[in-house]
Amino acid sequence: MEPPLPSELRQKPDTDRETPAPAAHASQVAALAQARGWTDWSRGLAISAAAGVVLALLGALGTEDQPLLVRLLYWVPLIMGGSVVASFVTRFVLLIPRAGANSWIFGALLAIAVSVPVTVLVIAYTALFGSEFSLQALPSLYSAVLVITAAMTGIMMLASRPGAVTHASPAGAATSPVRFMERLPPKLRGAVIYAVSAEDHYLRLHTSKGSDLILMRLSDAIVELEGLEGAQTHRSWWVARDAVESARREGDRMTLVLKGGAEAPVSRPNVKPLRDSGWY
Repeated sequence: MEPPLPSELRQKPDTDRETPAPAAHASQVAALAQARGWTDWSRGLAISAAAGVVLALLGALGTEDQPLLVRLLYWVPLIMGGSVVASFVTRFVLLIPRAGANSWIFGALLAIAVSVPVTVLVIAYTALFGSEFSLQALPSLYSAVLVITAAMTGIMMLASRPGAVTHASPAGAATSPVRFMERLPPKLRGAVIYAVSAEDHYLRLHTSKGSDLILMRLSDAIVELEGLEGAQTHRSWWVARDAVESARREGDRMTLVLKGGAEAPVSRPNVKPLRDSGWY
């Protein structure tokens, strides 16, 4: 079977590329050093498999002349294999002093480091398709691997990024007005905000005086909630810290029980940051 490679590298030189790399938001870099549960592994592999399918459908990097089945058999296992390699390389990158101090620096170091073993993986895997490899093709191959690895690192960083955090004014400092309070409907004026959750194009306000809906995006609401101590616990929830009465775990799912009876989900990237901050 002829390997799915760019035409200019299809003679003796031969090259291919690829792989993903999981990375971390600044507040979660340390968490990557810990053993990952099956849910984390499966999520990373699912993202990698999806990326592999996209690359196969696009016929990325000169593979467009190959049958779709061949492209799927080439890209999907290769991207998933790169994801596994990246998971282990992450632990070594974390040993570099101050590597985890900045998420962008960490992501750059991780992409560079992961690209080395993945280049070897690409050479070995492409050989299964009958290709030969030439040292002259190595710089081009590594560059291609680095580009795709950097893109996958960015995707993984976004997938594992915790939600936004809002802060109350420091003790003793002048209290700034919370802009979001001006958006409360008349019946909720003066209420304490427990949480804000997204429902389609609306936001449901959970307060000490009951709940109501307003038309607004959650991302815009979080900006205006600055001045209240809270956090985006889930892509569709912002929760005030003082509103949390208890936390409940069911398997891999974490839920916050709030004053007033509402229950706010906690997405996986937020579990450790909230726990480290003393939310539960």
